[in-house]
Amino acid sequence: MYKALIIDDERPVQIAIHKLGNWSKYHIHLPETANNGKEALLAMRELHPDLCFVDMQMPIMNGMEYLQKASAEFPGTQFIIISGYDDFKYAHSAIKYGACDYLLKPIVGDDLNAAIERAILKIDPQADFSEEAAPDAISPEEVVGIIKEYIDQNYNQNIKISMFTSKYFFSKEYLSKLFKSKYGCGIYTYVQEVRMQRAKDLLLNPNIKVQHISERLGYADNHYFSKAFKNYYGLSPSQFRKENAVE
Repeated sequence: MYKALIIDDERPVQIAIHKLGNWSKYHIHLPETANNGKEALLAMRELHPDLCFVDMQMPIMNGMEYLQKASAEFPGTQFIIISGYDDFKYAHSAIKYGACDYLLKPIVGDDLNAAIERAILKIDPQADFSEEAAPDAISPEEVVGIIKEYIDQNYNQNIKISMFTSKYFFSKEYLSKLFKSKYGCGIYTYVQEVRMQRAKDLLLNPNIKVQHISERLGYADNHYFSKAFKNYYGLSPSQFRKENAVE
């Protein structure tokens, strides 16, 4: 399954792309979102998406600045520009920095999906999107495997069981029970375990600030992350780093 990221500061645009994209047909997980270029760069370093939708006009870091940095750091990612400005300079600059397509707001479903298909074919020219290639009905056991894989790849996002209940039409209670039976812990407990293990790995690098680790792991603020880490390991991130410092 491919991964996608929507970078736009307008929530209605994020929702439109979510609803209009034919994600299952193109074998793409439901896209993650970022509100500006700076946030998106951090997200990309955690998610490594195959496909990014990039708005041009955003606060903090606009689309052009983001595209310049991201295309250099992630040359394998396909970038689709989303803009409300029918201006050639944006298209020209977007192409210069490696964008594979350019769409104007408001988003049109057919145009969006055509751009998605072209992007995926750039990644894999042999990709098959025919109805015959679509997977059969998925079993509950396969769903919990998908949930685990999703958590492993998106642990820094706000993961809710309802994301899976609405998509696969199984109840929250049933999926939770099945996940615990297969993996030995609840879904939210597993999210915490993955985050805490990743936190330990990041803390071993003295060049990464604790605040940045907190942001990368998806915590609302540094204080909440530090409290969660201490509750889990019995010592603060700073104490852990000090005790494990390389001489």
